[in-house]
Amino acid sequence: MNQEGKFKRHLKARHLIMMTLGGTIGTGLLLASGSALHDAGPAGAILGYVLVALIVYFLMQSLGEMAAHSPVTGSFCEYCSKYVDKSFGFAMSWNYYFNWVFVIASELIASAFIMQYWFPNTHTWLWTLIFFILIFVINLVAVKVYGEVEYWVSFIKIATIIIFIVVGVLIIFGLVGSNAPVGFKNLTLADGPFHAGLFGFFSVFLVAGYSFQGTELIGIAAGEADNPSKNIPKAIKSVFWRIMLFYILAMAIIAILVPFTSSWLVNPNSTVASSPFTMVFSQAGIKYVAGVMNFIVLSAILSAANASMYTASRILWHMGKEKEAPKSLQGISKNGVPLKAVILTAVVSFVLIAVSSYHSGLIFTWLINMVSLAGYIAWFGICLSHYRFRKAFGAQKKNLEILTFKAKFFPFAPLFAMALIAIIMVGQEVMELIKHDATWSGFFATYGGVILFFLAMLIYKISKKTKVIPLKEIDLKKLS
Repeated sequence: MNQEGKFKRHLKARHLIMMTLGGTIGTGLLLASGSALHDAGPAGAILGYVLVALIVYFLMQSLGEMAAHSPVTGSFCEYCSKYVDKSFGFAMSWNYYFNWVFVIASELIASAFIMQYWFPNTHTWLWTLIFFILIFVINLVAVKVYGEVEYWVSFIKIATIIIFIVVGVLIIFGLVGSNAPVGFKNLTLADGPFHAGLFGFFSVFLVAGYSFQGTELIGIAAGEADNPSKNIPKAIKSVFWRIMLFYILAMAIIAILVPFTSSWLVNPNSTVASSPFTMVFSQAGIKYVAGVMNFIVLSAILSAANASMYTASRILWHMGKEKEAPKSLQGISKNGVPLKAVILTAVVSFVLIAVSSYHSGLIFTWLINMVSLAGYIAWFGICLSHYRFRKAFGAQKKNLEILTFKAKFFPFAPLFAMALIAIIMVGQEVMELIKHDATWSGFFATYGGVILFFLAMLIYKISKKTKVIPLKEIDLKKLS
C-alpha cells in the first residue's frame, strides 16, 4: 500500500495526448459514423460532428484550466463537488462510473464477436474471457505500463485514420482505384444533403456524442500526470487540431465517398465489412482490407475497454476517498494502482457480461440505453464547474495570473456548450413527440440515466443537507 495514499505521476505528455485520442477513436468513429451519414445525409452528418466537436473543444478548454490548476485523480467529478455542490459531484461520480462500467462490458462482448471473423466456430465466451483477463491484468500493473499500452494502441488507430484520409482524397480525384474519380456527386444525391431534415440532424448528436466520449479522460488522469502544470496544457492545446483531423476531416471523406443511401450503412446485422472505413478502402482495391480493418476495429475496441476500466476504477477510488462509496476503495498499491477499485470494477463488468449473455443481450441493451446520455451529463458538469470556478476568482478578487493554463473564450465557451448540450438532450424527446413516435418505454430507455442522476443528487442533497457553494466560499487553492 502506498503510505501517502497518492498516485504516482508516471504519465508523460505523449501518454496524455494518446489517452485523449485513445478514449475517443473507437467503434463510434469507425462504425457508428455510417449510421449518422445514413440518418442525416452528408451535410447533416458533417455539421452534427462539427457542432459536437465545438462542444468538446470548449469543454476541454474548461477542463484544462481546472486540471492544470488542481490536478486530482477523478478530477472533474471532484470539481463538481468543489465548485458547485457536493450532491452534484456525488451524482456525477456515480453517473460517470456506471457509464464506463457498461462501456467495458459492451466493448469486451463486441471484441468477441469481432474475433468470429477469423474463428467462426469458437464460442464468444472464450474470447470475452481472454480479453477480459488481458484488460484486467493491464490495469493491475503500474500506470506507466497502462500509459505505454494505450499509447501504442492509439498510435495504430491514428496511423490507420491518416492512411484512410490520404487514400480517400486520392480516390476522390481518381488517383487510386480502378474506378473513375468519385468527385463530389454523393453530396448532391436526391433527398440530400440534409436527409430527413431536422429529425435526421438531431439523430446525429447521440452518435457523435458517443464517438467523442472519452476526450475528457485527460482530466481523470491528471492526478497521475508527470509535471501536470506543463504537460496538461500541452495535451489540451493539441486536442483541437487532432479533433479536426481525426473526426471532422474523416467524417467529410466518408460523406463524400459513401452514398448515404447505401444499404451497407443500415444493415442491422452489420459486421466490420460494412464499416464506412472498409467501404472506402475497398474502393481503392487494397487486398485483404476486410481483415486489416477487422484488426483495427478490434484494437480500437480493446483500447476503449482498457481506457474504460482505467477511468471507472479511478472514479470509484475517488468516491471511496470522498466517502461517497466504501472507504476501503481508496487504497493504492505500491505500484500506484487503486487495487480494490480495479478489482471491484472488474467484478461488476464481468457480472454485466454474464447477465447480458444469458439473457440474449436484452437486459444489457436496456441498461446501455439508460446511460446513453451520460456523456453529455458529464460534459455539462465540466462546463458548469469551470464557469463557477472562474466566477469564484472574481468574487474572491484573485488574480487570474496564477492560472497555469487559461481557457479561451470565457464566459462564452462554457455557457454556449451548456446551452447546446441542453438542447441536444431535450431535443431527442421533442423530435419523437413531433414525429408522434414517443412512447414511455422509449422515454425511459433514453432518459433513464438522466432520471437516476437527478434522483441520486436529490437523495444525497436531502440526506446530507448540502447547498450550492457560495462563490466566495469556493476553495481555489492551487494543487500540484
